This record gives sequence, C-alpha cells and structure tokens, in this order.
Amino acid sequence: MPSSPPFVDPATGELDIAQIISEAVPLGRLIGLFAVIGFIPFSIGAFGYGNSTVGVVFVLLAQFVLAVGAGVVLIYVIVRGTQLAEE
Repeated sequence: MPSSPPFVDPATGELDIAQIISEAVPLGRLIGLFAVIGFIPFSIGAFGYGNSTVGVVFVLLAQFVLAVGAGVVLIYVIVRGTQLAEE
C-alpha cells in the first residue's frame, strides 16, 4: 500500500499543519542556536573592538560559526527528510 507523502494528511489529502509545526520547531531552534552563538563573537568584534585586528578576528570567527551552523542545518534537513520519506 503506498504511503502518503510527508506533511499531507492521508484522510483529507490536505496539509498536516500539526506535523509541519512539529518539524519546524526543532529546525527553528537549531537555526536560533547557531544565530545566537554567532552573534556573540560578532557583537564583541563589531561593538567592542571596532576596526582593530582583534575585532576583525572576532567577526571572522562569527562568520565561521554561521557557516558551520548552515552546514549542520543542511545536514539535519537532509537526514530528517530521508527519515520522513522512509516512514
């Protein structure tokens, strides 16, 4: 028997809003976590040290954290999508 696609209510064929929200909340938390972690060195570099070399290093560190966070989020989305497709 074919299963219904993810995020679709099999009974009505409409979007399953509860499932969409239950999948969006952990994703939003993961994005928010890396945003907060990246904001800390960015704010130290931009507001604490200005245009000095130390400030540039902190801003570069913040960009690195955001780049790694984007990669982690993409990996999470791919793995979770694969899990949902197998269910």
